[in-house]
Amino acid sequence: MTGPINQYIDHTILKPTTLVADIDKLCSEAKQFGFAAVCVPPNFIRQAKQALTGSAVKVATVIGFPFGYAAVESKIAEIVLAMVDGVDELDVVVNISAIKNGDWAYLANEINHIMPVVKSKGKVIKIIIESGVLTDDEIIKCCELYGVAGIDYLKTSTGYAEKGASVETVKLFRLHLPEQVQIKASGGIRDYDFARKLVDAGATRLGCSASVAIVMGAKAAQGGY
Repeated sequence: MTGPINQYIDHTILKPTTLVADIDKLCSEAKQFGFAAVCVPPNFIRQAKQALTGSAVKVATVIGFPFGYAAVESKIAEIVLAMVDGVDELDVVVNISAIKNGDWAYLANEINHIMPVVKSKGKVIKIIIESGVLTDDEIIKCCELYGVAGIDYLKTSTGYAEKGASVETVKLFRLHLPEQVQIKASGGIRDYDFARKLVDAGATRLGCSASVAIVMGAKAAQGGY
């Protein structure tokens, strides 16, 4: 792992019961600990941007979350509205059902419509494939499809499936993705030891709600970040 663990973390809250006070706390912690980004529901983008004014912390949101089966037109509308609200990074759930049904033409069409919209505004895009419900072959095909699409990150999970990130999956991503496509691991990352293993396997971002505990674990293990 190169660099302190805090720099890898997208400090995340995506519960449907999220409160305004939760967003304020999330952003305050992100500034205090120097996290890479916060990841918030779309309706909280403006609040997060305001709370993070003057800091280097980016604001990310989710699109088509958590199941990915919304029509591409709906996802594009979500993306446009998020960009109007000032979002920096977009974590987009692709159509998981299409992956499971081997409908790669649908998925290619979906990403080909999404990418120009995102890149026209210079935003970062992270594609979520929900790897915990996929076979290795399906994951490899996703790496091949999205690897050539110009995405910034391939992301393991929404955090809503039974299985989240794993070291083995991150290694599989890294083996089959082009070098320029980065990896975001998310789902079930609750302590520093697991976070470090994911980074060592190739993850360059970590989606975490236990971010503060992870940083504190790093301090305990290393006498600092």
